[in-house]
Amino acid sequence: MGALHYLSNFCTVTSTRTNRKPMQTVEIKVKMDCDGCERKVKNAVNSMKGVKTVEVNRKQNRVTVSGYIDPNKVLKSVKSTGKMAIFWPYVPYDLVSYPYVAQAYDKKAPAGFVKNVPQANAEEHTITYLFSDDNPNACSIM
Repeated sequence: MGALHYLSNFCTVTSTRTNRKPMQTVEIKVKMDCDGCERKVKNAVNSMKGVKTVEVNRKQNRVTVSGYIDPNKVLKSVKSTGKMAIFWPYVPYDLVSYPYVAQAYDKKAPAGFVKNVPQANAEEHTITYLFSDDNPNACSIM
Protein backbone atom coordinates (compact mmCIF):
# COMPACT_ATOMS: atom_id res chain seq x y z
CA MET A 1 0.00 0.00 0.00
CA GLY A 2 2.75 2.46 0.83
CA ALA A 3 4.52 2.09 -2.52
CA LEU A 4 1.31 2.53 -4.54
CA HIS A 5 0.34 5.59 -2.56
CA TYR A 6 3.82 7.05 -3.06
CA LEU A 7 3.69 6.48 -6.84
CA SER A 8 0.13 7.83 -7.11
CA ASN A 9 1.36 11.24 -5.89
CA PHE A 10 3.48 11.55 -9.03
CA CYS A 11 0.66 10.53 -11.38
CA THR A 12 -2.12 12.76 -10.14
CA VAL A 13 -2.91 16.02 -11.88
CA THR A 14 -3.37 18.92 -9.53
CA SER A 15 -4.80 22.27 -10.38
CA THR A 16 -2.56 25.28 -9.78
CA ARG A 17 -5.44 27.77 -10.09
CA THR A 18 -6.32 28.05 -6.43
CA ASN A 19 -6.22 31.86 -6.29
CA ARG A 20 -8.93 32.54 -8.84
CA LYS A 21 -10.77 35.81 -8.37
CA PRO A 22 -14.54 35.61 -7.78
CA MET A 23 -16.99 36.58 -10.51
CA GLN A 24 -17.75 40.28 -10.03
CA THR A 25 -19.66 43.06 -11.70
CA VAL A 26 -18.01 46.49 -11.65
CA GLU A 27 -19.86 49.67 -12.57
CA ILE A 28 -17.84 52.75 -13.48
CA LYS A 29 -18.88 56.29 -14.34
CA VAL A 30 -16.89 57.53 -17.35
CA LYS A 31 -17.29 60.81 -19.22
CA MET A 32 -17.87 59.80 -22.87
CA ASP A 33 -18.82 62.23 -25.63
CA CYS A 34 -18.68 60.27 -28.89
CA ASP A 35 -18.50 56.83 -30.48
CA GLY A 36 -14.71 57.02 -30.48
CA CYS A 37 -14.62 57.52 -26.71
CA GLU A 38 -17.00 54.62 -26.24
CA ARG A 39 -14.93 52.33 -28.48
CA LYS A 40 -11.67 53.36 -26.78
CA VAL A 41 -13.00 52.53 -23.29
CA LYS A 42 -14.58 49.27 -24.44
CA ASN A 43 -11.37 48.08 -26.14
CA ALA A 44 -9.26 48.98 -23.10
CA VAL A 45 -11.47 46.92 -20.80
CA ASN A 46 -11.95 44.02 -23.24
CA SER A 47 -8.18 43.57 -23.47
CA MET A 48 -7.98 42.76 -19.76
CA LYS A 49 -7.60 39.15 -18.63
CA GLY A 50 -10.71 37.66 -17.01
CA VAL A 51 -13.28 40.03 -18.54
CA LYS A 52 -16.43 38.23 -19.71
CA THR A 53 -18.80 41.05 -20.72
CA VAL A 54 -18.56 44.80 -21.19
CA GLU A 55 -21.64 47.01 -21.52
CA VAL A 56 -21.25 50.69 -22.34
CA ASN A 57 -24.16 53.10 -21.86
CA ARG A 58 -23.04 56.45 -23.23
CA LYS A 59 -26.30 58.19 -22.30
CA GLN A 60 -25.72 57.46 -18.60
CA ASN A 61 -21.89 57.65 -18.85
CA ARG A 62 -21.80 54.16 -17.41
CA VAL A 63 -19.58 51.14 -18.10
CA THR A 64 -20.55 47.76 -16.64
CA VAL A 65 -17.87 45.07 -16.64
CA SER A 66 -18.35 41.53 -15.38
CA GLY A 67 -15.88 38.70 -15.07
CA TYR A 68 -13.10 37.37 -12.89
CA ILE A 69 -11.52 40.78 -12.34
CA ASP A 70 -10.19 43.16 -9.75
CA PRO A 71 -12.33 46.35 -9.58
CA ASN A 72 -9.33 48.61 -9.00
CA LYS A 73 -7.53 47.22 -12.07
CA VAL A 74 -10.63 47.86 -14.20
CA LEU A 75 -10.76 51.46 -12.96
CA LYS A 76 -7.05 51.88 -13.70
CA SER A 77 -7.52 50.45 -17.20
CA VAL A 78 -10.34 52.89 -17.93
CA LYS A 79 -8.30 55.81 -16.59
CA SER A 80 -5.41 54.80 -18.86
CA THR A 81 -7.55 55.87 -21.84
CA GLY A 82 -7.32 59.47 -20.61
CA LYS A 83 -10.95 59.62 -19.47
CA MET A 84 -12.05 60.72 -16.01
CA ALA A 85 -13.48 57.65 -14.27
CA ILE A 86 -14.86 56.83 -10.82
CA PHE A 87 -16.80 53.92 -9.38
CA TRP A 88 -20.56 54.24 -10.02
CA PRO A 89 -21.78 56.49 -7.16
CA TYR A 90 -25.54 56.14 -7.73
CA VAL A 91 -28.28 53.78 -6.55
CA PRO A 92 -31.82 53.41 -7.90
CA TYR A 93 -34.29 55.96 -6.56
CA ASP A 94 -36.62 53.21 -5.25
CA LEU A 95 -34.03 51.72 -2.89
CA VAL A 96 -33.44 54.89 -0.87
CA SER A 97 -35.60 55.92 2.10
CA TYR A 98 -35.02 59.67 1.73
CA PRO A 99 -33.97 60.46 -1.87
CA TYR A 100 -34.24 64.26 -1.50
CA VAL A 101 -31.68 64.63 1.27
CA ALA A 102 -29.30 67.45 0.33
CA GLN A 103 -26.31 65.16 -0.25
CA ALA A 104 -28.25 62.45 -2.11
CA TYR A 105 -30.08 64.49 -4.72
CA ASP A 106 -27.80 65.24 -7.66
CA LYS A 107 -28.88 67.09 -10.79
CA LYS A 108 -26.16 65.32 -12.79
CA ALA A 109 -27.43 61.86 -11.83
CA PRO A 110 -29.17 59.83 -14.55
CA ALA A 111 -32.95 59.62 -14.41
CA GLY A 112 -34.15 57.33 -11.64
CA PHE A 113 -30.88 57.44 -9.67
CA VAL A 114 -29.62 59.32 -6.58
CA LYS A 115 -26.24 59.33 -4.85
CA ASN A 116 -25.58 56.58 -2.35
CA VAL A 117 -25.07 58.45 0.93
CA PRO A 118 -25.76 57.26 4.49
CA GLN A 119 -28.14 60.14 5.23
CA ALA A 120 -30.52 58.97 2.49
CA ASN A 121 -30.67 55.46 3.94
CA ALA A 122 -31.43 56.51 7.53
CA GLU A 123 -33.79 54.21 9.34
CA GLU A 124 -37.05 55.50 10.77
CA HIS A 125 -36.63 53.56 14.01
CA THR A 126 -34.08 56.14 15.19
CA ILE A 127 -36.78 58.82 15.21
CA THR A 128 -39.33 56.62 16.94
CA TYR A 129 -36.70 55.58 19.47
CA LEU A 130 -36.60 59.17 20.74
CA PHE A 131 -40.12 58.74 22.14
CA SER A 132 -39.81 55.11 23.20
CA ASP A 133 -40.30 53.88 26.75
CA ASP A 134 -37.12 51.82 26.34
CA ASN A 135 -35.03 54.97 25.91
CA PRO A 136 -34.10 56.46 29.31
CA ASN A 137 -33.33 59.83 27.68
CA ALA A 138 -36.68 60.04 25.90
CA CYS A 139 -38.87 63.06 26.05
CA SER A 140 -40.44 63.15 29.52
CA ILE A 141 -43.22 65.57 28.55
CA MET A 142 -45.24 62.82 26.98
